[in-house]
Amino acid sequence: MYINATSFEIIIFLGLISFFVGLLGGFVGLALGTIRLPIMLLLGINPKIAAGTNILVSSLSSFLGSVQHLKNKRVDKRVVIVMGIPACVGAFLGGFLSSQAPENILLIFAGLLVCWQGYEFIELGRKKSGNTMSDIFGSHLENSNGQFTRIRITLEALSGLAIGMIGGSVGLILGSIRLPAIIYILQIDPRKAAGSNLFIGFFIGILGWIGHAYFDQVNYEILITMSFTGMIGSYVGASYTGKVSLNKFVLTLGIILFIVGILLFVRPFMDNI
Repeated sequence: MYINATSFEIIIFLGLISFFVGLLGGFVGLALGTIRLPIMLLLGINPKIAAGTNILVSSLSSFLGSVQHLKNKRVDKRVVIVMGIPACVGAFLGGFLSSQAPENILLIFAGLLVCWQGYEFIELGRKKSGNTMSDIFGSHLENSNGQFTRIRITLEALSGLAIGMIGGSVGLILGSIRLPAIIYILQIDPRKAAGSNLFIGFFIGILGWIGHAYFDQVNYEILITMSFTGMIGSYVGASYTGKVSLNKFVLTLGIILFIVGILLFVRPFMDNI
């Protein structure tokens, strides 16, 4: 049975969860709403209310984390244009067509994809051969400005559109799928990819929230609390992105992606709990 009203204790608990999720998200360049959403569902919050609230929390957390990345010059305008614009268009189309989309199938598919990407990053981060992007990814990505060839731009734009449509259909930002696509296709420094991805997530979240707000599918008490603590966590987490070894960064990113993938995969089964 789901609830729409929440107790003070639940709101405070969700605020603390949002802070730590924001801390991790700011560090790796992900909104990580896929961690918050299952927790909200387990606490008995109505799925539609949880989705509508969570997507704006993700957006606001992404914004403040993006400010930190912008200050440290880790947001690449070319990535924002090439990946961000198609992703926003896709999110709008996905949200518009969400009533006809097989939500559970999309969530399971997205979960498997994120788990796979997370596993790949864990294996890369565990390599003992060195501590540069050349050692980790097999190409010279440390401080790389990326490869923006016509083919790569086309592939990135199509990826952004497809990921945006999936996210819009299931009510998630899906930065955890978008980030590996930015790194692998554009061959750009993962830290720049993380900052750019978080910046893109802000706009996608706003577009997704508008539809939920229109149908009054938002709990504003939870929204204010989780947004405030999540924004603080994201800002603090983003300040550490460039201060750790690249191996640790990629390993942490892989672990987070793998966990997010599992949460996405089990999400369709939680409605029956």
